This record gives sequence, C-alpha cells and structure tokens, in this order.
Amino acid sequence: MDLAQRISVFAAGGFLLAGLSFGVWKYAQIARSPKAQASTYVDIAHRAALLYSFACLVVERFVVLSTLDARVELAAVVSVIGFFAFGLSSYVVHGVLRDTDNQFARPHKLGRAELPPAMMFASMVALIAGELGGFAVLFWGALGS
Repeated sequence: MDLAQRISVFAAGGFLLAGLSFGVWKYAQIARSPKAQASTYVDIAHRAALLYSFACLVVERFVVLSTLDARVELAAVVSVIGFFAFGLSSYVVHGVLRDTDNQFARPHKLGRAELPPAMMFASMVALIAGELGGFAVLFWGALGS
C-alpha cells in the first residue's frame, strides 16, 4: 500500500472514530437539553465526520484505480483530506463555543470575534478548490486506467 492509500485509510479510521466520539458528545447534549436536542454544530460535526470517513474510503479506491504519478496522487489525497479536516475542525470549534447556528450568517462569528467576510469567502474558495480539485485529479487518473 503506497503513502496516499495509507493516508486515506488512516483518515477514514480517524474520521470514523471522531464521528463516533462526537456521537457521545451529541448524546450528552441531548440528554441535558430540555428540548432533547444537541447544538447545531455538534450535530453537524457528528454527521460530517461519519460521512468523511466513508468518503476517505472512496478516495482510497480512486488512488488504487489511478494511473497518475504517486506524488500527484499524494498531493490530491492530502488536499482532499486536509480540507475535510479543516471543515470538520470549524464545526467542532463552533460546537465547543456554541457561538452560532450558521457560520455563514453575517456577521461571521468565531466566539466573541467577528471574521471579515473576505476571510470566509477565501476559505470557502480554497476548500472548494482543494476538495473538488483534489478529487477531480484522482478521478481523472482513474479514467486513464
């Protein structure tokens, strides 16, 4: 198994473990809530981590099918999984801080601070380019086999 595959499989396990752990966090909030609900971003973090775990297995399969150079595959995998982790970490931060139920609502909050709209826009452009671009590279590589 090459490095790109190992990273994908390790990330799948890490995201699954995180998702299961966030499920415990979610349940603890539900149990203490008068409405039997967890905060928005704890719920999102739980679901996203579980979905990212399976997405990493799909990424790993496309690495196997790809005919591209191993360094190109590695860069694509690191981009996709790195941005999965970036997105998930933002959900966890908002879940811990309980500062918003919509990180895209203006003003953009991070705890008591406000983030500039340009920072949110730039981070979303980078995330889209990293996830979509990284997977497109692996998909292209798989089509070449």
